[in-house]
Amino acid sequence: MNNKLNCILLIDDDDATNFIHQVIIKKSDITEQLVTTLNGKQALDFLTKNVEDANTENTLPSLIFLDINMPVMDGWEFIEAYKGLSESIRKQIVIVMLTTSYDPDDKEKAIRIPEISEFEKKPLTFDMLNRLMEKHFPENS
Repeated sequence: MNNKLNCILLIDDDDATNFIHQVIIKKSDITEQLVTTLNGKQALDFLTKNVEDANTENTLPSLIFLDINMPVMDGWEFIEAYKGLSESIRKQIVIVMLTTSYDPDDKEKAIRIPEISEFEKKPLTFDMLNRLMEKHFPENS
């Protein structure tokens, strides 16, 4: 990797999944900062706080991995709330829905939401991460 992403945000309520994904991302050495939240509300609070900070270029995630099924605020609810952020913020962020769902309706729904760039099956793998980096961040791969 030439340049690292400023930040990657994991949104998932499963500790084991988060651990695996953190290891893969850290070993890939593609980001300066890795933040993990356990539900959509925590993630939205993180984003909102960073939008208010003066130095948002360094704290906003470039890439978000979003689970669907979580307590408090699930992935779909997060996306609805996320749409309320300014377009200037949203255009800087790539969202990958990363889920165990095999429901074809979930994939169809995700495809119809412009804020979701990709729909992938868990777990995150090195190959998947490399493919996503090449597609969405070619200048960093």
